[in-house]
Amino acid sequence: MMRGAVTLLLGAMLFDQVLGEYGMAHVSDQGKNKGKDYCILFNSQWAHLPQDLGKASRLQIHDLTASVLCSPSEVPAGGFTNRIPMVLRGNCTFYEKVRLAQINGAKGLLIVSRDRLTPPAGNRSQYEEIDIPVALLSYTDMLDISKTFGKGRDVAMYAPHEPVFDYNMVIIFLMAVGTVAVGGYWAGSRDVKKRYMKHKRDDGAETQDEETVDVTPIMICVFVVMCCSMLVLLYFFYDHLVYMIIGIFCLAASIGLYSCLSPFVRRIPFGKCRIPENNLPYCHKRPQVRMLLLSVFCVTVSVIWGVFRNEDQWAWVLQDTLGIAFCLYMLKTIRLPTFKACTLLLLVLFVYDVFFVFVTPFLTKSGESVMVEVAAGPSDSSTHEKLPMVLKVPRLNFSPLALCDRPFSLLGFGDILVPGLLVAYCHRFDIQVQSSQVYFVACTVAYGIGLLITFVALALMQMGQPALLYLVPCTLLTSLGVALWRRELAMFWTGSGFVKEMPQPPLAMTPINCKRSSDPPTKEQLASPALQAAEEATNQSEEKSPGEAKNQSD
Repeated sequence: MMRGAVTLLLGAMLFDQVLGEYGMAHVSDQGKNKGKDYCILFNSQWAHLPQDLGKASRLQIHDLTASVLCSPSEVPAGGFTNRIPMVLRGNCTFYEKVRLAQINGAKGLLIVSRDRLTPPAGNRSQYEEIDIPVALLSYTDMLDISKTFGKGRDVAMYAPHEPVFDYNMVIIFLMAVGTVAVGGYWAGSRDVKKRYMKHKRDDGAETQDEETVDVTPIMICVFVVMCCSMLVLLYFFYDHLVYMIIGIFCLAASIGLYSCLSPFVRRIPFGKCRIPENNLPYCHKRPQVRMLLLSVFCVTVSVIWGVFRNEDQWAWVLQDTLGIAFCLYMLKTIRLPTFKACTLLLLVLFVYDVFFVFVTPFLTKSGESVMVEVAAGPSDSSTHEKLPMVLKVPRLNFSPLALCDRPFSLLGFGDILVPGLLVAYCHRFDIQVQSSQVYFVACTVAYGIGLLITFVALALMQMGQPALLYLVPCTLLTSLGVALWRRELAMFWTGSGFVKEMPQPPLAMTPINCKRSSDPPTKEQLASPALQAAEEATNQSEEKSPGEAKNQSD
C-alpha cells in the first residue's frame, strides 16, 4: 500500500490542461460590502475575467435554478438586462444556454452542476460569437448562496492570479528529504551494527530490534502487481475501499510510531517494572510499564487522527507525523540487499508511475489520470474521503483559489520510500567499505535535486507529475556514477562487500609500563582482564611470608 498515492500533487497546479480555468464568484448582499467567495470553473475562450475583484463588475443574480435555459420559452419576461442568470446544467449544450442568455441582455451566466465541474467548451465560431463569461458553479455552493444571502444577491466573477511558488513546497521538501536522510542513515547504521555484535538485552524480547526483510526479485514483481491491482480497484470502487485503506494506515502508523519512539522511551529511568502474570493477548510476556504506556499512546494518536481526519485546520499535522513515522519504520524494516535489486525496484516503479499518470488519461472515459484521480480523491466521490498515504501541507499563499478543492499540497509515501531504500543501501555500503559516507551523501543530495526538478516541472506543465520520473534517474545515476568513480561497481552492484557474520575486531594490545607500586592503576589497566589477573597474583605473592617464598623457590 505504500504506492497507494505516489504522485506529487500540488493543489495550486491542478488546472485543466485545455480549457478549464478556476476562478471565483464573489457573492454579497445588495448594498453591503461583506461577501463570500465561491469556486467556479470557466473557459477564458468565451470571455476573460479580471484578475482583481475591484475591477470586476458587480451585478445582480437572477435565480433561474428551476430552469435549465435550453429554449426561449424559459426566458422570463423582460429578459436578463444587466443581470447574471443562474440556471441548472440540463441536457443542452453550453453554447445554447449562453447564446440565449446573451441575446436577452445577460452580462454573464452561472451554470449550476450537480456532477463534477467540467470546463464549458465550444467550437471556434461559437467562441467568436459569445462575449459574456460563462462559468460552472457546484450545486452545494448554490444551496449555500441561497441560504446565506437570500434573494437580494450581487455577484462579481474574477480570476485571481495563482502564484507559481507556494511556501508549503519548502515544508514538503524538508519533510521528504529529512525523512529519506534520517531513515536511510538509521536503517544503514542499525543493520551494520547488528552484523558486528550481539548485545545482551535486559528487556527480553520486547527490546529486540524488528526483523528486517530482504527484498527478492520475485517479491518485487508480486509487489508491483499488487500495486497495479489495488490502484485499479480504487479507481472503480473508491468509496468502498477507502475506509479499508484508512484502517490499514491507522494500524501501520501506530506500529511505526511505536518503533520510532521506543528507543527514546527505553532511556527513561522510570517504569521499568513489569506488569503481573496474565493471559491477555500481547501481554503474556509481561512488558514493562513504560513500553505498555507507549503502546497505548501510539494507538491513541492513530485513533484521534482517524476520528478527526477531515479537520483541515490541524488533522494534517497528525497525518504527517504518523506518515513520517510509518516511512521510517518501513525504511528500517525493508532492506534491499544489492544495487541490482535497487535498480530493478526503482525502474519497475518508474514505469508504473509514468504509465498511470501519463498513459491512463488516454484509456479512461473522463480523460483523467488514474493515479491523479485516486491520489487526490475522485471529485464525484460520495464519501469525500481522501487517501491518507500522503504527506499533506496546507497552502500558505492564502489565494482565494484554495477554495477550489485544492487547499493542500501532497506527496505520496512511495516517493519517499522507494528512493529511501536506495539511500539506506548506500549508507550500509559506505560503512562496509569505509568510504566516509560518500554514497549516502551523494544519493541523498540527488534525491533533493530530483524533488526540486519535480517542483519545476509542476510549475512549467501546470499538472500533476509522477515524482519518480525525476527521482529515479537522479538517485540511480548518481549512485552508479559514484561507484564508477571509486572503481567499486562490481562490489556495489552485487553487494558482495556484505557478509552475514562480520568477524570481531582484534583486541588492541598496548605495552604495559612498569610503575611503582605506589602509582595508582589507570582506567585502561583496571578494565583489562589480563592486568586484573596480574594484579591479583602480585597481591597474593606479597601476602606470603618470607619462609613460604623461600620454600617455593627451593
